[in-house]
Amino acid sequence: MDIQTIKERIAAVQTKREYLLGLLEQPNLGTLRVDVNQALEELDELIDEFRRTIPVE
Repeated sequence: MDIQTIKERIAAVQTKREYLLGLLEQPNLGTLRVDVNQALEELDELIDEFRRTIPVE
């Protein structure tokens, strides 16, 4: 897999992060809120690790 493909996949993950943020605004999320928060934390860690490994130009 080349660097450009990896960057495109990271960009796709970042758009999904925005979707998760939108879910947090839903008042009827209930106990799923914990799972959504966990997913956001893990996505943030992966994105940060990617940026440390492969700096964005």
